[in-house]
Amino acid sequence: MATRRVGSLLNRSFTSASMFSKARSSSVVRGIGKYSTDASIESPISPSVKVNYTQLLINGQFVDSASGKTFPTLDPRTGEVIAHVAEGDAEDVNRAVSAARKAFDEGPWPKMTAYERSRVLFRFADMIEKHNDEIAALETWDNGKPFEQAAKIEVPMVVRFFRYYAGFADKIHGLTVPADGEYHVQTLHEPIGVAGQIIPWNFPLLMFAWKVAPALACGNTIVLKTAEQTPLSALYAATLLQEAGLPPGVLNVVSGFGPTAGASLASHMDIDKFAFTGSTDTGKKILELAAKSNLKTVTLELGGKSPFIVCEDADVDKAVEMAHFALFFNQGQCCCSGSRTFVHEKVYDEFLEKAKARAERRLVGDPFKGGIEQGPQIDSVQFEKILKYIDYGVKAGAKLETGGERVGTKGFYIKPTVFSDVQDDMPIACEEIFGPVQTILKYKDLNEVIRRANNSRYGLAAGVFTQNIDTANTLARALRVGSVFINCYYIFDASIPFGGYKMSGIGREKGIYGLSNYLQVKAVVTPLKNPAWL
Repeated sequence: MATRRVGSLLNRSFTSASMFSKARSSSVVRGIGKYSTDASIESPISPSVKVNYTQLLINGQFVDSASGKTFPTLDPRTGEVIAHVAEGDAEDVNRAVSAARKAFDEGPWPKMTAYERSRVLFRFADMIEKHNDEIAALETWDNGKPFEQAAKIEVPMVVRFFRYYAGFADKIHGLTVPADGEYHVQTLHEPIGVAGQIIPWNFPLLMFAWKVAPALACGNTIVLKTAEQTPLSALYAATLLQEAGLPPGVLNVVSGFGPTAGASLASHMDIDKFAFTGSTDTGKKILELAAKSNLKTVTLELGGKSPFIVCEDADVDKAVEMAHFALFFNQGQCCCSGSRTFVHEKVYDEFLEKAKARAERRLVGDPFKGGIEQGPQIDSVQFEKILKYIDYGVKAGAKLETGGERVGTKGFYIKPTVFSDVQDDMPIACEEIFGPVQTILKYKDLNEVIRRANNSRYGLAAGVFTQNIDTANTLARALRVGSVFINCYYIFDASIPFGGYKMSGIGREKGIYGLSNYLQVKAVVTPLKNPAWL
């Protein structure tokens, strides 16, 4: 039931009229206006949270990096420094891996009963729930996502993920297998050992949960590298895990940069398993490093260019709102965002007009302010990348219907942007922008849109909006993607597996499938003497 509540909360909060639009008064709308610079952009709200954890967590202790170096983590609202965080490198990774190895080989965690492990994870979930608003404020400050999104959606989902996998901890078991001969055969599902993990900056705490929860439930130990843009919430969460009773060395957190700390972790000879969420290009490098070292198994959740298909029978008003949500949620910084909006020619003109109007009503401003739908992009690099893609779209001949510029003079805010007359070979239609840029493409029939939707190196997700169950079933089976959302989007219950086809990744996270990433299967064969039965 809790899974359904969180999933329905996410769906309910961002559909029909968006997360906050129902709550807006007409005076608020008039005060902000089309693409206005909300006053909070120029005078940011001070967060009601302090940064207390900026060091590396190794063997249960917060320590400085071996080099003594730090790096700044920035407030996307202003570009100003929030805090200086310890910069881990190869030596720190070695220390963390040694601690994790000792905790696995000699420590109590894998030797605990599964029930005792589950109790630690349940206690941690309770603590996250207790500190919901503080954690959400850290996430918003470091990432730029709306506080109401972090506090009402994402932190509760973290709680749900840990409770889900805590419940699985004492339900992991093998099989008794019949064999051809007088043998007793059983399979054991064993923890894989020391897991290396790298989480991204777009959903720092959620990705912490996706990776850490199943790994711990299976009895593994972990060395986790945070994204250099967003290290704060994972360090806070790791502190609560220690307080919940996690033994020293079981979870180690190293903040740092990809070419140094990340590469050292992926190529480390004493890491048994690696999990990464991020770009496809970086995923290729991770896979290469893993293969050249000890051939560790790798799970990859990578990029996407997901089609959102609006069929000719669609309720256009609902389709516009859902397509808007599928693209603009989280500032467009979602790997599975519905970033190619395919609209049937019979409803294209109406859809385009209403999609443009919806984008122009989107409230952009300080994410700590109530009612704001869109905060800043993560940093100057992503900000400039998005603006560059908008320029590519204009130069390629797409029509810029609205947006395409920054908002205000501070921080990394971009106006919600809509393109029409988009062709499949344009960069904005085939490359991952990772920003608030909606590309709307016209199609004639089902066979055409299937072919065009599948003509991508990615295959992470797809959206289908139709009132015809036969059309929905046809598309669900024809689209070469890991998730198909029919008349909904971004339903991320703990039980639903997530991952991609093609260059969108390897393996699945979440649900019962997520456990297999962190387990080895061992066959044990014993001869039987004069068995009564076989």
